[in-house]
Amino acid sequence: MAARPVRLVDAVIAGLPPLPKAAASPAQPVYAAQPLINPIDQARRPEILAPRPTAPRAAPAVAVDGLPGRRLPISMAVPGGPSPGKAAGVKVLKSKWRLARRWAFRSTAIVMVLVIASGGLIVSQGWLKARKVFKGGTTSAAALQQDVNPSLLKGEGDGRINILLLGRGGGNHDAPDLTDTIMLASIDPVNHTATLLSIPRDMWVSVQGAGSMKINAAWETGKYKFLGKITNDNSNPQATLAGFTTVDQAVESVIGVPIHYNVLVDFDAFKQSIDTVGGVTVNVPEDLVDPTMAWENGRNPVLAKAGTQTFDGTHALMYSRSRETSSDFARGQRQRAVLLALKDKVATLGTLSSPTKLASLANAFGSNVQTDLAINDAARLANIVKDVNNTNVNSIGLADAPNSFVTTANVNGQSVVQPKAGPTNFSLIQNFVRGQLKDPYLSKEQGKIQVYNGTTVPGLAGAQADILTSYGYTITGTGNAPTKGYSQTIIVDLTAGAKKYTKNYLQQRYGVTAVTTLPDPTIVPNGADFVIIVGNDTSATR
Repeated sequence: MAARPVRLVDAVIAGLPPLPKAAASPAQPVYAAQPLINPIDQARRPEILAPRPTAPRAAPAVAVDGLPGRRLPISMAVPGGPSPGKAAGVKVLKSKWRLARRWAFRSTAIVMVLVIASGGLIVSQGWLKARKVFKGGTTSAAALQQDVNPSLLKGEGDGRINILLLGRGGGNHDAPDLTDTIMLASIDPVNHTATLLSIPRDMWVSVQGAGSMKINAAWETGKYKFLGKITNDNSNPQATLAGFTTVDQAVESVIGVPIHYNVLVDFDAFKQSIDTVGGVTVNVPEDLVDPTMAWENGRNPVLAKAGTQTFDGTHALMYSRSRETSSDFARGQRQRAVLLALKDKVATLGTLSSPTKLASLANAFGSNVQTDLAINDAARLANIVKDVNNTNVNSIGLADAPNSFVTTANVNGQSVVQPKAGPTNFSLIQNFVRGQLKDPYLSKEQGKIQVYNGTTVPGLAGAQADILTSYGYTITGTGNAPTKGYSQTIIVDLTAGAKKYTKNYLQQRYGVTAVTTLPDPTIVPNGADFVIIVGNDTSATR
């Protein structure tokens, strides 16, 4: 009998003992079908994932961590596709229904922190239930403080509050821990704006200690590695945090900005939250037709007509997860639209003044949401978010014209998303994201900076100016210093400390303490607030 394929956790957890096998349940059917190989496993361990014979096999279904009959490896096939090796007729219909249902549970969910924090869950009847959600950690984002001390900000971008929003299928379904929705909610607490950024679930990334994979597998990889096994149970908070740490590292390597908090939501929380507020109203730009999802829409392939539509939880989920007839990028746009509509609905007087609805929302979140936000941080975030109008929320993606930075590619037979600049070159993506998510304190101070090259390396001042511009600094000019040979970069603060945040960020970036007088009286600042003389300790790429 051919060997059973190695599961995802076996491919990423080196040295861990294999899971024990369990006897198959008599009621569990065993299919003599060609296996549906998990593309992540196939990419990681191709030598042990050779196709098995298509002849009938007697191998039982595998029980994993008390989940009887879970069939491995995980299928990542698209709903509506063929069911290899199955007979025609009723078996084919049932197989397609199971596959589509599995896809529905896996492709969930965009209700996240903007809704949780939009007022109400920390008050009245929802407070005690909210404590189940906001278990939190030991640290808080510095930007949650009012008049934050500049020394607490770790670098450009730390003045924002960045929350990674993750949507998973959950429950006892195949691949419940793949985060097929990955979105960054970045909040500017100073200027009362926010940005939603969709990250393609198929982005090919390197995960620390686990190799390369699609980014939607990063959270489960961290969780399974911590536990040493595959399990649908998310009751271990340390395992959840391990998953957050892993996915944060992967996302930060792509977009180049820090992640402060995470919120993980499943299918049930999404639907229940929509229904609790009485549905959401979305402006649908064009008809959304998806025959692969007609089975759950009364056999109607038209999931949404163009124009203003009000969705209940079920239809909002269909609208948010459909991609078979559009694309994953278009799906990201729809998810952001639904999230904004839900935030707007939660913020209405009728929702916030209804203890019943608040308690119902808290119930949904308490059972189906994991986050590293503490309850006090959530309360502070609620006060910030309530001042962010939807007109001040920017919605962007990495494939939205004219700023399209990614493309599809093929890696070991599976479809992935990679930067157009090269498979591992995220520099253009990071420059774009930093430009969209400028540090609010830099934006507020608008400190004018002159950059001079104090070395013999040609073009160093211009290179530094480009890097600083990508972080949101205001560069008013560049040039060569009158003399060369500066061994160390010099920062001259000509504001007498008035622009303390800009000063702090520059000091952190170059690792020096700013001075108040120019080292060379022949240097003309031309009205600049800061003069930077780049020394030999700074490279063109730093």
